[in-house]
Amino acid sequence: MVHLTANIKTVEKYLEARSWLETGEKVTAIEVPGDGNMNFTLRVKTNRRSFIIKQSRDYVEKYPQVEAPITRSLREAKFYELVSGYSSLKKQMPNLLKIDNQNYVLYLEDLGNATDYTFLYKNGQVLNEDELFKIISFAADLHTNLTRENSEINLPNRKMRELNHKHIFIYPFLEENGLDLDAVLPGLQSIAAPYKNNDDLKGKIEKLGERYLQDGNSLLHGDYFPGSWIKTKGGIKIIDPEFCFFGEPEFEIGVTIAHLKMANQPEEIVSKAFRYYTEKALLNKELCQQFTAIEIFRRILGLAQLPLAINLQKRKDLLTQSFEILSTADY
Repeated sequence: MVHLTANIKTVEKYLEARSWLETGEKVTAIEVPGDGNMNFTLRVKTNRRSFIIKQSRDYVEKYPQVEAPITRSLREAKFYELVSGYSSLKKQMPNLLKIDNQNYVLYLEDLGNATDYTFLYKNGQVLNEDELFKIISFAADLHTNLTRENSEINLPNRKMRELNHKHIFIYPFLEENGLDLDAVLPGLQSIAAPYKNNDDLKGKIEKLGERYLQDGNSLLHGDYFPGSWIKTKGGIKIIDPEFCFFGEPEFEIGVTIAHLKMANQPEEIVSKAFRYYTEKALLNKELCQQFTAIEIFRRILGLAQLPLAINLQKRKDLLTQSFEILSTADY
């Protein structure tokens, strides 16, 4: 297997071997296009154009000690294949141009100078209603148009779901998981301790985790949060669907709502997210709130930390609210 590196000559040689460069085309520059966690991703600039190449390894790019399914780029390619028949969805994603199945590399359209929406985690940043509507509408259109009944492609993505399950439902609640939360924010470790020692809570979380692992009817992006929403000159685009699977929409929207809360968005924005979605699709609000709660736990107490601006008290409040939702869940 070819192991791509951030070296112009290495990249050019690889692209020439795949016939992905035109006659006389030369690579002039390479750069990292964003702060992605999962994959090795480069923007390739040539004397004629620019594009993105993305390779999945058998580990998480940002955390090499964490194993991950090497085939995840191929699952992502299946997602692009599924949405390609729906113009409203396709136009909100970069075009997948080519696939190297042997080396797990995707060759994608370059969205140009763009930024993801992780700036929302900073103080004072508020998502405007038009942007919120487009983000929620994409999810609702995806969930209602692409179902197991009308899809010829089965996309269980079992290994990626198992990886996500471990980091959402198990890892944050281990008493000894190797993560020093006080290094994230002093005082966070002591706030986490009561949750890690609560067997009743862990029992509820285990049942919710089992539900996440079950197959559902709707195609989900699988990791629908500000890092997957891109602000471009052509509007909002959605990227990185490698966690995709057919599941319950409540997981997707629950995750989205969790990030709006952790980004300290006004309650009006959170309420409108629910309204925009339910105007287009059905949603079990109670189940959605449970997935919101577990995502808040995962992001505040787990490995996949966010650049949150909220202080210790706000994190404590969010955890308390999440605990109340999960501890009163009826399974």
